[in-house]
Amino acid sequence: MAGRVKVAIAGINGKMGRASANAVLGDSGLELVGAFGRSGSSYAGKSMVAGFSTENSMAVMVSDSIEACFEASKPDVLLDFSIAEPAVKHATYALQNGVRPVIGVSGVDPSDVEKLRALAGDKKVGAMIVPNFSIGAVLMMEFAKTAGKHFGNVEIVEMHGTKKLDAPSGTAMYTTRKLAENDKQFNPKEVADRELLQGARGAVTDAGVRVHSVRLPGLISHQDVIFGADGELLSIRHESFNTNCFVKGIILSIKSVMGMDSLVVGLESLL
Repeated sequence: MAGRVKVAIAGINGKMGRASANAVLGDSGLELVGAFGRSGSSYAGKSMVAGFSTENSMAVMVSDSIEACFEASKPDVLLDFSIAEPAVKHATYALQNGVRPVIGVSGVDPSDVEKLRALAGDKKVGAMIVPNFSIGAVLMMEFAKTAGKHFGNVEIVEMHGTKKLDAPSGTAMYTTRKLAENDKQFNPKEVADRELLQGARGAVTDAGVRVHSVRLPGLISHQDVIFGADGELLSIRHESFNTNCFVKGIILSIKSVMGMDSLVVGLESLL
């Protein structure tokens, strides 16, 4: 046990929570020590089996609060796959108690990001906000930023299953921020739009990037960043087919945050 990074998970009963538990259990340098869920939920206060395979699984007690979880498990890192508002509260509590939060949820308000940045800096405790743990998705966003230097027109189409809560997805939002780093206005108007159905042309960011969200059964996680210029199109696509694509990024984030003393946003700084 000595020397292993002790990890607690928020939202362990969700798809990403279970995937992260499997990732932690499969790495000899990490130790799953606890978890917690919403007070009153069917699994809070009970022991549940974490891990997807019989040879790589264990029973873990799911506390009904972050306070109870930290008291019982004394984690080094909190891996959070809940939802944005409670995740910010969890991260604040973690930083105040010397635990390094790794937030894997979308929709964190920019003002909350800055509050967490200030708190992490004040406490000299590492923290991460990771919009997407997939190495391929991170590269897609970096490639899009580079392409944005050379193209003036771009639209994003992100596609997920019907249980996806946020629209646009956190990955799409982060992609728009990467494009905005080029400090230019995209999609200059050539004609006045006349939408016959409101919203038909998608949402528009301050930088002019158009974003379209598709929600259909059968979809998992897919995104196209489509650039257009006179006589050519460039399409950058990333697709996730299962949660295995997130394992490498999850492990990298957990191990890397141990050596940080401030907040880092995005996996790209670790690649």
